[in-house]
Amino acid sequence: MAKNVTVVGAGSWGTALAQVLCDNQNNVKLYDLNQEIVDDINQNHRNSRFFADVQLPVGLVATTNLTEALKDAQIILLSVPTKVIRDVLKTINEQLDHAVMIINASKGIEPGTHKRVSEIVAEEIDQTYLEAFVALSGPSHAEEVIERALTTVTCAATVADKANEIQKMFNNEYFRVYRVDDLIGVEIGGSIKNVIALAAGIIAGLGYGDNPKAALITRGLVEIKRLGAAVGAKEETFSGLSGLGDLIVTCTSVHSRNWQAGYKIGSGSNLQEAIDSMTMVVEGVRTCQATYEMAQALQIEMPIVETVYEVIFNKLDPRVAIAQLMTREMKPEFY
Repeated sequence: MAKNVTVVGAGSWGTALAQVLCDNQNNVKLYDLNQEIVDDINQNHRNSRFFADVQLPVGLVATTNLTEALKDAQIILLSVPTKVIRDVLKTINEQLDHAVMIINASKGIEPGTHKRVSEIVAEEIDQTYLEAFVALSGPSHAEEVIERALTTVTCAATVADKANEIQKMFNNEYFRVYRVDDLIGVEIGGSIKNVIALAAGIIAGLGYGDNPKAALITRGLVEIKRLGAAVGAKEETFSGLSGLGDLIVTCTSVHSRNWQAGYKIGSGSNLQEAIDSMTMVVEGVRTCQATYEMAQALQIEMPIVETVYEVIFNKLDPRVAIAQLMTREMKPEFY
């Protein structure tokens, strides 16, 4: 049965997911503040800012009017940078007059509060209006999804049967959704992999090859598991699509904005130059700060995260940083 879905954020990922939902015969509205993007979608059936050569479904409608966007919506899909997500939710809460399910497709942890998006939603959306929260995460680049390339992701929900509903709504011949019963793990894995991807880009920018890349992914997963265990996630989640799967694709693909930013830093740019050169938000930067703060507060050993933090915030030379990592105290691999 078709659903009325409002996608908040007409960036690359929001547009790609909107197309998936349109392909599955859902009624989809895209909300964005950028009038030029909205006009392009409505008049030309394109989002030329992100996908110059992609023709979008004719039935996809865009608007800059939030009241119009939320009218009759059964589901709100969030696809905005986590930096603004709290303010966006406050505005949505002011406009809502009926209950909805909220799906989040963004990945990040809030510095200072160390809140995951599900926790921010719970704080900012009146519970009268919140049927359930669902996290959608996994190895998925918008650049491939928009081309209807084969993609598998996973979801976790605050209400168990809503995950089944999301599967039915998204699944088709090119986009497949699994479900897991571990919301914390899905959110943690999807967020911290961006920090490891920054590190992967840095070592690539320095000219290192496959050996350190494999080591970084493997040891990065160990650090994600450590933090996940400390905050109540299930270890097996990190061996799945929202853990290892997302980590691999984000650390090895030039489509990854976090990898790209890291590459620029490894190649000699400073943090601000790297960010300014990007057309999309680099979520790993804020999440690096939040993860570093969490590790310090929980007394968890996360040397890769700590090293990335020193490089991007304290301007530690990347080659010095790698030398320090490689000459740390010798330890068994599993402890």
